[in-house]
Amino acid sequence: MGVFLRETPKFCLRTQCKRFGMEEKMEQYIVNGNVFIDGAFQEKTIEVTDGCLHILPADAAVKDGAKVYDAEGKRVVPGFIDLHTHGAMGVDVNAASAEELGKIGHFMATQGTTSWLCSVLTDTKEQTLWCIDEFKKHREMECDDANLLGIHLEGPFLAKEYKGAMPEHLLRDADVALLKEYQDAAEGNIRYLTVSPEIDGIVDAIPGFKEQGVVVAIGHSGADYDISMKAIENGAASCTHTFNAMKLLHQHFPAIMGAALESDIYCEAICDGRHLHPAVVRLLLKVKGLDKVVAVTDSIMAAGLPDGNYKLGVNDVVVEDGDAKLASNGVRAGSTLTTGQAFKNILAFTGRPAEEVLKLLTENPAKLIGVFDKKGSIAEGKDADLVILDEDNNVIDTFVMGRQISR
Repeated sequence: MGVFLRETPKFCLRTQCKRFGMEEKMEQYIVNGNVFIDGAFQEKTIEVTDGCLHILPADAAVKDGAKVYDAEGKRVVPGFIDLHTHGAMGVDVNAASAEELGKIGHFMATQGTTSWLCSVLTDTKEQTLWCIDEFKKHREMECDDANLLGIHLEGPFLAKEYKGAMPEHLLRDADVALLKEYQDAAEGNIRYLTVSPEIDGIVDAIPGFKEQGVVVAIGHSGADYDISMKAIENGAASCTHTFNAMKLLHQHFPAIMGAALESDIYCEAICDGRHLHPAVVRLLLKVKGLDKVVAVTDSIMAAGLPDGNYKLGVNDVVVEDGDAKLASNGVRAGSTLTTGQAFKNILAFTGRPAEEVLKLLTENPAKLIGVFDKKGSIAEGKDADLVILDEDNNVIDTFVMGRQISR
């Protein structure tokens, strides 16, 4: 049985006038690189004006006085989009001030992420509203970081049995009014919500969540196949960290896992080699196709830092050999992954060329949250969110809305 989705909502991206200074008014060019356009690498020149890109012939003349970035021997690809991350560089999203959100975003930008959603772990109502307020303050700051597109709420409408790192006493039944309170406080910037289909009222609440402009994902769940399919039929568009924190597929009980694989929804994948074996990544791509898998980091505050003791929301986390686990029970708790490393991992796990797998980090997440009109590919008039890769696919430089991120 195939399930077809309604079109995901389109969002109007706020102009980043305060984020970028006057230098971005000057024309600049990226020259001599192999540019990823329409599924192939091509020799082109990119002109950047007012944060938008324009594709020119490789031998196009450069205007006098313009800034020029020489990408000779490099690849120029769309900026990576991370829809699910809880922090980096010692900062946890649930406790991050506006300035600290910028610290996360700057580190992410140096790793290839040009746009992201800050993922707020299930927390008290007061703390969640505080996180929303800090998000809004950050959006008004002038920062040298990735574009913070909105908020991902991971909960609180989640199943206790598959709570992972969620505080059990804060999990609750469906509440459309509560989400509306959060969405009103966020001025419409809650973009993504993870729910468990089996929670009381969730299946019927999904249309109400969607009416508020939120893309709904299912996860942290032991839901059976039928309930999961009803959630998808009612508008759920994605599956959160597929295979992790959910009831797995059984031949007599396909569960949420079977529904996610059989239907037409997107599936998140944490490609760090720990959450998913490389063979499972290959299997997921074979079942879902390249158009329906979204690579995410699910990173925590330990990303970019050495092993040690950290926090994820209210939880104590221990990181050993880059692997993050709850101190209380050893359950895996997010990752230390970056999008740049995820891209290299996917290449290694699958043996596929960059031309095929780039969409897992660019086009697919952009389409899922409805921003593909401006982001997710290199096309005429789109936002100049670009990543420069060397011959080994390492991230060398990043441009966000045309601004080169300091390293």
